[in-house]
Order: sequence, then C-alpha cells, then structure tokens
Amino acid sequence: MKYSNATNYALHTMVHLIRLPQNSTIGVQELAEFQKLSPTYLSKILTKLTKAGLIESTPGAKGGYKISKSPNEISFLDVIIAIEGDSKLFNCSLHHNEGCLIEEVMRQSEENMKSELESQLLIDIVKKMESGAEKTTGN
Repeated sequence: MKYSNATNYALHTMVHLIRLPQNSTIGVQELAEFQKLSPTYLSKILTKLTKAGLIESTPGAKGGYKISKSPNEISFLDVIIAIEGDSKLFNCSLHHNEGCLIEEVMRQSEENMKSELESQLLIDIVKKMESGAEKTTGN
C-alpha cells in the first residue's frame, strides 16, 4: 500500500499551517516555495483540504490559508481521507456465499490501521518538532 505524493505534501502543509501563529494566514506561493512545489499543484491539494474542512482560504491581497479546526482535532487520518478518499483498500475479487475469510482479515487490518492513524494527531508532530528545536537552540 502506498499513499500518493499529494498526501505527503498535504501532511507537511498541515503541520506547517499548525505551526503558524494563531489566526495568521500564508499564501499558496510561500507554501509552495517551502515545499519546493509548483503553486498550481499545491493549490489542488489545498482545495481538497479546504473541502474537507481542515483549512480555510481568505481571499485578497492579505489573504491566504489557515487551519479551520483546532489543531488538537486534526488526525493523520483526517488529512489522508481528504486527499485519498475513504474507499476500502481491499475488495475480494471472488464472490462467496458466506463471505470471504481473506477479505475479513484485510478489512480488520484496514480498520486497525485507520484506528491508529485516527489516534495520531498532527499537533503531536508539531510539539515534537518544537521540543527538538528547543534542544538544538538551547532554549
């Protein structure tokens, strides 16, 4: 199983947005430069994150993007679903009258993975990054 590059960029973008001072915004150009991406490509990712309600866009010269939910509520799974969708990873190709035991194992494994990703919050990554920065700067 592999997530798309868009998911990778979306997770990094969300962490960057969470690290911004509260209620401040950042433009797509600056976000794209931070990740060394084309602003057009990043705009597509930002649109998906906006539609999912994770971020909001403020138009205008002083506009940009910011987190729209509390950082304590945003999980890895929220971002993954915003980009990848919420379809099952495995579907049994055979039709069984009583169900497929292989599909049952795969379904349970997928549920376990989703549960784990839902329990992992992006704010925890931000806290680790900031505590690591304090150690290296001596603060």
